[in-house]
Amino acid sequence: MTNKYLAAAAALTVAGLLAACTEGGDAAPPAAGTSRAVAKCDPRLDTAFKAWARAGFSGSIAISTGGKFDCRAAYGSANDDSETPNTTGTVFSIGSITKAVTAATVFGLAEDGKLGLDDRAGDLLPGLTGPVRKVTVRQLLLHTSGLKGSHGEDHKPLSRKAALKAISRLELAFRPGSGYAYSNAGYTLLALIIEQVSGATYRQYTASEMLRMPGGRVAGGFWDGRPAPSGPRATGYLEDGQAGESGDFAGPHWALDGNGALAMTAGDLAAWTRALFTGRLVSAESVEAISKPGHDLGDGQSETPGWVAFDASRYGKPFLMSAGGGGQVGHEAVVAWIPGEQRVITIVSNKPKVSAADLLKKVGPALIAGKPLPTPRAPVDAGSDPAATAGKYVLPSDGSFDVTSPGQRITVSATGTDAVTALFPPSGGFTAADFRAHEKRVRALLEGESREGREERSSLEDAFGPLRHVALGGTVFQGSDVRTYVTLTTRANAVTGWYSLNEVGGISAAEVPTKPPELTLVPAGRDRYLPDDPAGTGPDVTVKFRDGRLTVSGPGGTTVAERSD
Repeated sequence: MTNKYLAAAAALTVAGLLAACTEGGDAAPPAAGTSRAVAKCDPRLDTAFKAWARAGFSGSIAISTGGKFDCRAAYGSANDDSETPNTTGTVFSIGSITKAVTAATVFGLAEDGKLGLDDRAGDLLPGLTGPVRKVTVRQLLLHTSGLKGSHGEDHKPLSRKAALKAISRLELAFRPGSGYAYSNAGYTLLALIIEQVSGATYRQYTASEMLRMPGGRVAGGFWDGRPAPSGPRATGYLEDGQAGESGDFAGPHWALDGNGALAMTAGDLAAWTRALFTGRLVSAESVEAISKPGHDLGDGQSETPGWVAFDASRYGKPFLMSAGGGGQVGHEAVVAWIPGEQRVITIVSNKPKVSAADLLKKVGPALIAGKPLPTPRAPVDAGSDPAATAGKYVLPSDGSFDVTSPGQRITVSATGTDAVTALFPPSGGFTAADFRAHEKRVRALLEGESREGREERSSLEDAFGPLRHVALGGTVFQGSDVRTYVTLTTRANAVTGWYSLNEVGGISAAEVPTKPPELTLVPAGRDRYLPDDPAGTGPDVTVKFRDGRLTVSGPGGTTVAERSD
């Protein structure tokens, strides 16, 4: 989860380096702790990935078929200040892919007779109270428990006792087993159960029993705290260009344990994934249960324990995928398993312009189908003068645009519902109706219609003073979140923030205070600009400047703002 409250005085440019990829090596994953592990990548793949690196991808890639690596390579910068390149030995946070490890650990304990998938959480964990006592291990694994809300903020200390108390207080949005609501708290509850029934600490048990690969090597560790992964770490960069959490948070770590705490190299993640699905970490029966579609998510997707299963309707072959990121570290990670050919595709990234998820979305279909990889579209420089566009442009109704011109690009910041809606029409597979439904949930939250909402209002008032008014300010799809912006009016000032809620109104991520949403664009013809979005995953808009007017054209029509300075 994103940190909800940044200090009001804290300041919330990615300096890109071109691709750095070395050649040579064999099929074995890099040894833990090797900072310059030798890389190897099929030249056809490497040529495409270098093009994506020039467009903004920074991270590492590991692709294997039948246990042999087709590509193990690294691109871009692990640290801009020191000009340190990413290597195949660079460690990245894998975020919510941690859930796949937690789920596998649960199955291992079930094989040992320490728990059953239909056991109730309250029967396994003394001290657990409240409605959550009645949910089963299986329901927690599939996010069908109904748990609503968060049990803690990522990088704020949370003890085991405090986590147990916080989870006990959470509400259930529906009768367990009757719906679906993604829950980080549910997987932390599984971690608490692992610790209880194993007789060891969750972290030590995970490292010794589920991260230990055939042959004894340990695949990774915990981003914050111990046991830590061996090897140099990539600095993550957030959307505003600032460095993310570096892994020095002292803990206790129970806000993230079980749901998002692990870190690995791309090669180790690929090797761990293959070991899991080929029955080297859990039994063949457990592999079948982990792989079997569980809760139907629609559109050919189903939740499985720690993974999402896609049927053949998506890319012609069934596969499983897990993904993580979007928090305060600044990393993203995705891993896909194609069982028909025992193929693993792993991508990790430390910069947002072309994230791991963006890159997999663009190249994944071709990789799965065995076709040549697409490359990013190149911007057009047609003699535009970005500096001439700078200024403030106001709409006749609600909102305005602030335009700045860093270098040969422009950045447009939107304030107000009409401006935000024009610059950020629904994208990422979401519709205008989806955005309206999300806004309704955000309004209900901030009006205190649930326990979580009342607690949220109380926290906001502790931070900023009594709230006099809450106004919605438009919704965008950014990163991996649907975010509804709000303006919180207090006696002293107005504070901008955003909220991302799940289907039952629980907070998935939030940031208060923050800046209004902004979009970077590049020249695409005289006085015409398109989003600086090589992967094509952002808003489908065109911005034109002419005769003192800014015109935004998109799927919803045309919006015109007049220059005010």
